[in-house]
Parts: sequence; C-alpha cells; structure tokens
Amino acid sequence: MTGIKLTLELDDENAMVTLGQRLAKVTEPGCVMYLHGGLGMGKTTLSRGFIQSLGHAGAVKSPTYTLVEPYDFTGFTVYHFDLYRLGDPEELEFMGIRDYFTATTICLIEWPERGSGVLPPADLVITIVKSGSGRCVTLCSQTTAGAVVVTGLQGMG
Repeated sequence: MTGIKLTLELDDENAMVTLGQRLAKVTEPGCVMYLHGGLGMGKTTLSRGFIQSLGHAGAVKSPTYTLVEPYDFTGFTVYHFDLYRLGDPEELEFMGIRDYFTATTICLIEWPERGSGVLPPADLVITIVKSGSGRCVTLCSQTTAGAVVVTGLQGMG
C-alpha cells in the first residue's frame, strides 16, 4: 500500500493553508512528513494550516534558527522542523533527534535532505514546486501510514 501518489494544483496561499488543514484531518500520531521545496514555495504555510487546524491559536513561523518548534495537543505533539540552517546532519544527534519520533508525535520536516542519514524515513513525502502563479504539490506515500493519509485526502474530493 506504499507508493500512492497524489498531485494537486494550488492557486494561492489560501489553498496551501487549506491543504494543511485537510492533511491534519487524516494524519495520525506517529507520522513523519518530509516537506521538499525551494525557498518561498509554501512549506511553512502548509505547516501553519496543519498546526492551526488542530487548535493552535498562536503564530506558526518557520523554526529556521531553533531547528524545531513543538506544538502540544491533547494526547500528542506536533514537531515542526526547519533544517535549512543545519550545518551537518550529525548536529541533530546532539539535540536528541531520535526522541522526537514516537507513536505520540507528528513530525513535519522542512529541508529534510539536510538531515540525511540521521532522520528516520518519511511516511509521506510532500514536494512543492512553482506552477504558473501557483504551486504544484505532490504527495507520495512511503509507508502504510503515509498511504492512509494520501487515501484520506483523495476521499475528501
């Protein structure tokens, strides 16, 4: 049930936030998502929609300098990572990276390639590229948990 792919064309920032909201509805704790895309493609916007739809009322900004920002909810935590400024993947070991990936967490990881060899594999890989004035978003499951997310999104129409 892995390797399920969904490609979406999004017109604007609001559509990216909506996608994040839809993702949150079908994602269970224990899921690891890699967010690929260049600067300004909407990775943080997608994460903001995801996190705020779960009930977080405050701002959601990219944790570029802190590397990770936790968001606690009843029964689980969402960790939003931004590894853009990571100098060496081994730095993740010093921050106890393995402790973040549990059955009661959801991890959204921007710039996961910078943590290559240290990060656990993704359940879902999301790639965002420019498409005209909007964005083309491709979601590809890597595990059964990722396939459940993609299938759930497809079921939303």
